[in-house]
Amino acid sequence: MAEEKDEKTFEQSLNELEKIATDLERGDLSLEEAIEKFENGMKLSKECSEKLDKAEKRINILVQNEDGDLKEEKFEVE
Repeated sequence: MAEEKDEKTFEQSLNELEKIATDLERGDLSLEEAIEKFENGMKLSKECSEKLDKAEKRINILVQNEDGDLKEEKFEVE
């Protein structure tokens, strides 16, 4: 499946999600507007989570062993 050319970056999605949260917290939206923003926020939240998971899988940590050599180790969440 090809990636969309206009796919948002993680930062763009996060900024949009923060704006949605601010809009919802103000409390001056109609019920329909609030539901629509909430649905969009949930979608953005899922996209951000997927991007973080994908990035986490790509992270490698360089560690120096006893001989002073650097070796790659996979990133592991504790």
